[in-house]
Amino acid sequence: MYSLQSKNRTLVVDKPIVMGILNVTPDSFYASSRVAVLDDLLQKAEEMLRAGATILDIGGQSTRPGSHRLTAEEECSRIVLPVERLAKEFPEAFLSIDTYHASVAEAAIQAGAHMINDISAGQLDDKMLDTVSRLKVPYVIMHMRGEPQTMQANTDYKNVVTEVLDYLLERKKTCQANGIQQIIIDPGIGFSKTISQNFALMANLEVFQKVDSPLLLGVSRKSFIYKTLNTDPAGALNGSTFLHAIGLQKGATILRVHDVQEAVEGVRLFNALFPNL
Repeated sequence: MYSLQSKNRTLVVDKPIVMGILNVTPDSFYASSRVAVLDDLLQKAEEMLRAGATILDIGGQSTRPGSHRLTAEEECSRIVLPVERLAKEFPEAFLSIDTYHASVAEAAIQAGAHMINDISAGQLDDKMLDTVSRLKVPYVIMHMRGEPQTMQANTDYKNVVTEVLDYLLERKKTCQANGIQQIIIDPGIGFSKTISQNFALMANLEVFQKVDSPLLLGVSRKSFIYKTLNTDPAGALNGSTFLHAIGLQKGATILRVHDVQEAVEGVRLFNALFPNL
């Protein structure tokens, strides 16, 4: 069991939970996840919460391979108002900000977010770890080589599983040395990995329990699924749901998903099958 604390909120995670993806971007890889109008964003958030999402993850910048990199100012202009409105309209929601910019993370927390989801684990902004430590909020650290624009050129692993595990162990120690205690890990499936490397991580996901932190799994509709199935992001729901089930069996704590209802139903069935886990 894990307890995530932020501001005056405590989120007890004693069973797997679902994080719904909200993209205020024009270019995220899954078109149906993009929300450009604030009222549409609020409606989608309400639908996700009704379906059983525990966390909403708000992103203002696409991090798909080869995506355009925004400045912190550009990203901040996209996310502050949506976070403010989400916090006001849905005070029961636990809000996450998906960013690797320290200034964006701080602005989002001040606007009402509760946690930070950083694909770079503090590697792309040298102010991030100090910012997280000062804010005292939960922090997701993900494995990635390089940055989204270049990451798919950095896939030369001798053993992807052990190298990702070692990276997350090292970054957790670094975070703790900087005063960060509430750490969630993400092996970064789909980031600087080939299709076969992504499947190797899925097949060995249980090894990440060695880090002794909540494990976030983000595979929803990603290219290694739809390319294997000879389809596209819109046709990758069944594949995503199958891998979510595998992930739950191998210790995933948080499922980061586009399709909340399907993921929540999967978690409920998993809990019914394994009530003592």
